[in-house]
Amino acid sequence: MSAEQDDPATPALRVRWFLRGASKAFSVPSAILALSFVGFAGLAAEAGLTVGQTVFMTGLIWALPAKVVLVGAIMSGATLPAAALAVALSSIRLMPMVVVLVPEMKGSRTPRWVFYALSHFVAVTSWVIALETLRHVPRELRTSYYFGLGSTLVVTNMVVVLLAFSVSDHLPPILSASILLLTPVYFLTSLWASSRERVGHFAMVLGIALGPLFHILVPGIDLLAGGIAGGVAAYGAHRLLKAWKAA
Repeated sequence: MSAEQDDPATPALRVRWFLRGASKAFSVPSAILALSFVGFAGLAAEAGLTVGQTVFMTGLIWALPAKVVLVGAIMSGATLPAAALAVALSSIRLMPMVVVLVPEMKGSRTPRWVFYALSHFVAVTSWVIALETLRHVPRELRTSYYFGLGSTLVVTNMVVVLLAFSVSDHLPPILSASILLLTPVYFLTSLWASSRERVGHFAMVLGIALGPLFHILVPGIDLLAGGIAGGVAAYGAHRLLKAWKAA
C-alpha cells in the first residue's frame, strides 16, 4: 500500500501502524535497554530514591544517561540548578537525533505539535530502530508508528524499573553496575551500524581516541569536548575529501 493511498490516513490505519510500532519495541535492542534499566533501578535505590520517584523519573526524563547524571548529582549533593544544568547538557546530544528524525516522519499535513510531543520519546534505541524501519512505513502514518514504538518503550521500562526496584536489595552492586554498562556498549555498536556514511564512523573513532586526552585536560566536560572535537574534525575531513574528489 503506497503513501498516496494512505493519504489521508484513517483512524483504523493509524491504530494498525501504532500497533506495528509498538511491536518493534520488543526486540534484542529493547531487551538490552531493559537490562540497563534494571541496573539503573539498583543505582537509584542506592541513592536513596523511592520507587515512585524512580518510576516517575523514567517516564519524565526517559533517556537513560540523563537519569544517571541526575542520580549522580543527587548522590554528590549538588544543588538543584547544578543538577538541572547537568541533565540539560547531557540531553543536548539528542537534538541532532531529533533534527535527523523529524524529516523522516514529516507528512504533508502533520501538525507541528505532533513533533514536539514525539520528540520526548527520542533516545538512542528508538532512534536507531526508527531509522532502520521508517522507510517501510507509509509517510502519513510514520508519526503513528513512532508513537507506538516510543510510548511502548517508555511504559515497558517504567514497569521494568518498578519490578527491578523490589529486588534491587538482593542484587550485588557489581552486577548492577555491569548491567548498567550494557547501555553505552549497545549505543556505540548501534550508532556504528546505523551510520549511513563513513564520516560517522570516523567521528566515532576520533571521539573515542580523544576521550582519554580530554578526561585529563577537562575532566568535567570530557565527553562533550571529545564528541565536539571528533565530530568537527570528521566533518572537516569529509568536506576536504569531497573538495579533493571534485577538483
